Amino acid sequence: MPFRGRSAFGRRGGPVRLDSGAMARTPSGVRQGATLTLVFGAVLLAGAATGAWGEPPGPPRPASMDTARRAVDLTPQQAEQFAATGGDPWAAYYSPEAYRDFVQGRYPGVGLTVGRLPDGGTAVSQVQPSGPAERAGIAAGDRLLSVDGVPTDRLPVTEVVARLRGRGRGGRGAGSAVALGVQRPGGPVRQLALRRQLLAAQEVAVERPRPGVVRVAVRGFTDGVAEQVRAAVQGARGVVLDLRGNSGGLVEEAARTASVFLDGGQVGWYESRGERHELTAARGGDTATPLVVLVDGGTMSAAELLAGALQDRCRAVLVGFRTFGKGTVQQPSRLADGSVLELTVGRYHTPAGRTPDGTGLTPDVPLPAGGTPQDALALADTVLSGLGRG
Repeated sequence: MPFRGRSAFGRRGGPVRLDSGAMARTPSGVRQGATLTLVFGAVLLAGAATGAWGEPPGPPRPASMDTARRAVDLTPQQAEQFAATGGDPWAAYYSPEAYRDFVQGRYPGVGLTVGRLPDGGTAVSQVQPSGPAERAGIAAGDRLLSVDGVPTDRLPVTEVVARLRGRGRGGRGAGSAVALGVQRPGGPVRQLALRRQLLAAQEVAVERPRPGVVRVAVRGFTDGVAEQVRAAVQGARGVVLDLRGNSGGLVEEAARTASVFLDGGQVGWYESRGERHELTAARGGDTATPLVVLVDGGTMSAAELLAGALQDRCRAVLVGFRTFGKGTVQQPSRLADGSVLELTVGRYHTPAGRTPDGTGLTPDVPLPAGGTPQDALALADTVLSGLGRG
């Protein structure tokens, strides 16, 4: 569950999180509680969030208990420095103000999600309606070339997200300006000046491209997402579950979403401080309707666990690009001033024992190099048609 208030945190007993170290994804409905909660991490904060994807700097190393204890004894200034330069590449520091926005389901941004292309470029995969990016004329399929003059190609994910969101010491939030370099395929480079605004999470979008077929795009696993997916696929004769740009969320929602398409059994497992924890699907899911899962370089953490479970269980065909490769668990701790520090404490695995950490998941049907988001949708529809005939 998401968390609010000091009671949900502690030196060693706070909620466990699988996190990218860049941004936490937070649902709009917040429950208070002190129970241990696992959250799969996020580069972006909410549904159609401002963010960018990059290759991880290498397989993250779990933080030791001693490191975790020392870290929560740091001052907020030392904790921020630790998260930026410490030995844990997925460590993250959040100011009290930023974290308050997180738990209220808001995030400062321009309203776009992007994915890493095979050539290392960065393409816009979705634009939030009525957001700053849409008003500036940015569309899915455009390339994001730069942020405030800094090229985004192969830029580390944490740095790209920080620049897009205006994070850092004296960071700039809603109302601040950001300059983007954008190019439509075959068109000129456009230099656009946008202003960030507080945006609300929009985690699930549903389309019906043809009779009987439902495409459900899930941008993050927040409270209630699984039920939205379940309702959307009722009566469908074919389903495309679009996890492109999905940066993670609540593990309970990822497992519940798996339960929509599985009849019980394992979804995965993770280790935290040497203890193994099993993740299972509920009984009674739909195991017959043809299912295709769309993935790309922005599919990470909980989304990778879900995609990997459906792939390992032979329930779905994965289509698209190799996923991000984030499979570590973070433990958040609240500091004295209300700020939050997260440190890596473990890894998770799919039912077959795979961990996508550092490698990602390989699609069953890869999209050819240079393929666009529209190409991915067309390929998913072709594969789904073949499954339907089967």
